[in-house]
Amino acid sequence: MAFDTFMAYVGVYDDVADAEADYQLVKELHTKANLIDAYDAALIERREDGKVKISKKHETPTRAGGVLGGGVGLATGLVVALFPFAAIGGGLLAATTAGGAVLGAVAGHASAGMSRSDLKELGESLDAGQAGLVVVGVSDMGAKIEASMKRAKKTEAKQIKADAAEIERDARAAGAAPAAG
Repeated sequence: MAFDTFMAYVGVYDDVADAEADYQLVKELHTKANLIDAYDAALIERREDGKVKISKKHETPTRAGGVLGGGVGLATGLVVALFPFAAIGGGLLAATTAGGAVLGAVAGHASAGMSRSDLKELGESLDAGQAGLVVVGVSDMGAKIEASMKRAKKTEAKQIKADAAEIERDARAAGAAPAAG
């Protein structure tokens, strides 16, 4: 397998507006550097009932997800690996059987590409805030990504290994699988 090494950057925020502002800075950083296809991002917020909602996301068009039409990339997959019942907007992320299967495939790859202790640490960090920003990007953009997350009360960076071609194959197979039942 040809693994690509990415970095997962997680920022923890006391305020959703701060997380949104940093989300925009990360987006601008990649647009200005002409690297718009080199990252995935998911902005999460804790709802009043304590559940996690993915309120914004950017998925790389050239990696798994963008071409599938489901818009599921490694950042969203990582959020779902950490918070299996995460919601997107007003509805559950896995609203359809095929969508849930694709999401499950990408989440499985995202979590498999990280050590168990790193996953636990990231989940605990995100639990400590009202909002979070998860960015998965190419490792050579790390310092710039972290600098763009300047409003976070805490940031962490963890390595994630993923085989983009295998994610694509698994996501396609999951999306094509017939619904059980």
